[in-house]
Amino acid sequence: MPEVLCKVCKNSFYAKPVHVRNGHGKYCSRKCQYEGAKNGKNIACDTCKKEVYRSKKDISRTKSGKHFCSKSCQAVWRNTYFSGEKHKNWKNGDSTYRKILLKTNVPQKCRGCYTEDKRVLAVHHIDKNHRNNKIKNLAWLCHNCHYLVHHDKVWGKKIMEALV
Repeated sequence: MPEVLCKVCKNSFYAKPVHVRNGHGKYCSRKCQYEGAKNGKNIACDTCKKEVYRSKKDISRTKSGKHFCSKSCQAVWRNTYFSGEKHKNWKNGDSTYRKILLKTNVPQKCRGCYTEDKRVLAVHHIDKNHRNNKIKNLAWLCHNCHYLVHHDKVWGKKIMEALV
């Protein structure tokens, strides 16, 4: 049997002649075979700087040129990068009504059902004019009450009476 050098660790080992002829017999062990098959490199995550392995295919497929260790790191980057004018729903700064209401002393609770869970609160335009961002025209509503105002005539009327 011919003695061959491992392509990864450079140790010598014996390989069957038929394997060498067929293009096999390049690695001394499964570990070296795995290492030899890797064609990518370790790259630092663009959010947390953690080292992460990416293949050449993964490196070439990224649209932004950024690499992340997890979906949560990617979400952190997306939420900072695609905000303001770069956000797909941006309309000349008209989406600042939530910030306007947050800066005032209006308590953050639904004016329909009085829930105080800030995770479900949305800002409603009382006159349904999104360009009218005066504080008197803005009200906190939970997603459920906000849906009812726009889609259910009976409940919407009751909630609108409470708002006005």
